[in-house]
Amino acid sequence: MTLIPYFKMMRESKDPKYLRLQIVRYAQQHGVKPAARAFGTTAKTVRKWLRRWQPGSLAGLDERSRAPKNPARAITAEQRQKIIDLKHRLPTWGAQRLKRDFDLTLSEKAIRRLWHQENLLKRKRRKHRTKQDLRAIKAQWRLFEQSCLDTKDLIDIPELWPQLQRWRLPKVQYTAREVVSGMQFIAFAEERALNYATLFAELLIIHLQGCGVSLQDCRFQTDNGSEFIGAWNAAEDSAFTKAVEAVKGLVHHTIPPGAHTWQADVETVHGLIEDEFYCVETFHSRSHFLAKAAAYNLWFNVARQNSSKGHKTPWQIVKERQAKIHPAVAAWQPVYLDELWKLKLDAEHKRGYDVIPQPLLHKPFHYPFLISGCASIVSNAVKAFGPQNSL
Repeated sequence: MTLIPYFKMMRESKDPKYLRLQIVRYAQQHGVKPAARAFGTTAKTVRKWLRRWQPGSLAGLDERSRAPKNPARAITAEQRQKIIDLKHRLPTWGAQRLKRDFDLTLSEKAIRRLWHQENLLKRKRRKHRTKQDLRAIKAQWRLFEQSCLDTKDLIDIPELWPQLQRWRLPKVQYTAREVVSGMQFIAFAEERALNYATLFAELLIIHLQGCGVSLQDCRFQTDNGSEFIGAWNAAEDSAFTKAVEAVKGLVHHTIPPGAHTWQADVETVHGLIEDEFYCVETFHSRSHFLAKAAAYNLWFNVARQNSSKGHKTPWQIVKERQAKIHPAVAAWQPVYLDELWKLKLDAEHKRGYDVIPQPLLHKPFHYPFLISGCASIVSNAVKAFGPQNSL
């Protein structure tokens, strides 16, 4: 009859050495097989602890490592150092993305274990649980059927704040994201303002139409911020709405008050650009900031795989859906909206008519890095902002 269930006690015991000591003592008094029956284990297990036990102490009753003495796939010092260096360079990137983008041979589990040993893992804010996953439904929409526009404050990013003060970097990011492909378009300004949002929409429309995108039966979706709808009690549509709906077939749609999940697509990229760009990059001037933002936006659109979209890049999805759209659609050039607005006003004052002094927007097929279509875009994106370079 089993008196003590050995394996159950092993699981529940905080220090198994004391249980093994009881087995050894019982076996010395009553024999190996009676001890095995009494503790609910095998005679082989009892003999093992009798053989290892050193009388007068608990030495020998500890569990020995079962790892192979000469493992064929041991992590080398070079691999370990590379994983640690990457985490120092990109503290907000996870194991899955680093393994994929840097072609690492170690498993994600091994990478996380090394980071844990070096105290490099930081606890992230717990995200809310997704109540309704609409990705499958959105994937059935037409390309560019809906683009979500929103703004992001840059002044509340601790890693960016010192540089923002030193180089007088912009305080607000204007963002548009196409829902089906996930392609993003960004611009910057010192503040949220209706005229800047309107200019951003106008530039985006010129860019998309110039690249062969049809905006018929499409919509720009925003929240109810004053930069999009103007005054809450306005008697007529805002300048933003008028600029959008001046395009035949394109409408401006606002989300219901408080329905922030309707803007989940653009809010997602706001979190990504903070982790992948603002928290890890250093800048030397305003022009350097804008150049790096352009490189990141290009990399995001043509080289960064999206796991929620079948591990495809936005450009791959666009090319599969509508091959006639020119590759320059992914090569959007971020601008300072306030500076561009001043240039526009100066042009209006001097020449007496509305001119937007941004030649690239009127010639979307003449970006300097477009040489041979999509392959050239991807190649230059990786060179400009690929994981092999300094981020």
